[in-house]
Amino acid sequence: MSLTKQPPSMARTLGVAIAAALVLGGCATYDDDFARVNSRLDQLDSQVQGAAQSAESANQSAQQANQRLDSLENRVQQLEGSPGRVPRG
Repeated sequence: MSLTKQPPSMARTLGVAIAAALVLGGCATYDDDFARVNSRLDQLDSQVQGAAQSAESANQSAQQANQRLDSLENRVQQLEGSPGRVPRG
């Protein structure tokens, strides 16, 4: 029996089944695409977090260096303002 001699409802059902198979088959490729994009986003997120931690560490080091410079500047000003030593001898 060919498809043309089948009742119209059978042909319609077959058409819907084929369309559903094509649509569902297409979703699998989108799932793969989304999985790749999500994986890449996870990688980028890890890199950003690492960069943020490095920046925070560098900021703390810079603050400590500034504090040391401030204390050295105060000491230099004290030495410059104090009377000179009298040489012995």
